[in-house]
Amino acid sequence: MFDYFVSTVDKSDSYTLKKVEELLAREGIKKDRNLEHICAVFDSNLNVIATGSAFGNTLRCFAVSSEHRGENLLSLIMGHLLEWEFLRGNDHVFLYTKPDSAKFFRDLGFYEIAQVDYSLVFMENKRNGFSSYLGKLSKLRFDQGVSGCIVMNANPFTKGHRYLIEHACSVCDHLHLFVVSEDSSLVPYTTRLKLIEEGTADLNNIKIHESGSYIISNATFPSYFLKDDEEAMKIHAKLDVQLFKSIAKTLDIKVRFVGTEPSSVVTGIYNQVLCEELSKSAIELDIVPRLEIDGIAVSASSVRKAIFENDYDTVKKLVPETTYKYLISKEADPLNEKIKRSPESIQH
Repeated sequence: MFDYFVSTVDKSDSYTLKKVEELLAREGIKKDRNLEHICAVFDSNLNVIATGSAFGNTLRCFAVSSEHRGENLLSLIMGHLLEWEFLRGNDHVFLYTKPDSAKFFRDLGFYEIAQVDYSLVFMENKRNGFSSYLGKLSKLRFDQGVSGCIVMNANPFTKGHRYLIEHACSVCDHLHLFVVSEDSSLVPYTTRLKLIEEGTADLNNIKIHESGSYIISNATFPSYFLKDDEEAMKIHAKLDVQLFKSIAKTLDIKVRFVGTEPSSVVTGIYNQVLCEELSKSAIELDIVPRLEIDGIAVSASSVRKAIFENDYDTVKKLVPETTYKYLISKEADPLNEKIKRSPESIQH
């Protein structure tokens, strides 16, 4: 009987965190930047011999030392992480893995949702999770007219977002607007949703949905086992398209709208892959040029930059009145202070 045990790795435990990173590196995995919980399996000499992590309701960054394969360490890790998720109220859990590892997770009760280019498998612990999600969406389908779709983070909601929505509403009879619901952005989901609802209250052909776990944002997509950032962007976009095609068929969506981001390489590559992949189906991709005001490309990052620089005159130019009222309110003081303390928060 092996004398092994699994334990949480505290974020202040720099020694063990270093050992976890070294194990991941030996197994060809980069430590993901989005991790809320890390655990490790230790041998009797307190060596880290396996690890796994979680972010939101997704599991990631699994590695087992090559010297300890076949010792059922993955089951120890999964048991620990699933207990942590269930204690947080997450009974529906997702994971990303390499195709050659998928069998191990199937044996532990996970089911494949989608696979991309022999590079990535997206899985969940409910057999009918995705089909049940599509079943709920089917009740929101419009029976007549052309339906379009936007997936939006809105961190925060700007005149650029409003411009994209107005364009989509002018082209389509109905617009399904999915708001990224993971709380991985500076502006919390509940606030982003409220600002979008207030900023579009005068438009009567919009149906707003939370994104749930089947529309995956840049912030939550893991790239830790992919070779480089560009590959990660392309795989992410292809996975997005695979899932979106099923969502589009369910809601009879004919057009997906995205905005350009002139200064963002990520958005450029993402839009290119979306265009290539959606062209293989009956779904049109409408890429809308970014709105500019006084020579400034209007984006959430440009608004955050203006807040960072305490330039609320520029903020007022770039956001709808409803967003501006929120940003200058007492309620938004903690958010504004967080932006001003974090230079990295002004990045895309």
